[in-house]
Amino acid sequence: MTAIGTRIDETGTLIRDGGAFFLRRDAGGRFQLELQRTPVDLVEKRVRLIGTLVGPDLVSADGVSPP
Repeated sequence: MTAIGTRIDETGTLIRDGGAFFLRRDAGGRFQLELQRTPVDLVEKRVRLIGTLVGPDLVSADGVSPP
């Protein structure tokens, strides 16, 4: 289990489920994302996530971009 406050730099597929966004991690599992902007153009595409773990499987995203 990764500790809260850990910096996250991972790749995976950005998915949307209702009003929430998730990263389906290449390493397995998924993170729910807290985003400052809505990256609708990247949904269902492979992305790189940079952010901070703020809760169990919850990441405050600094950025989501193509890898």
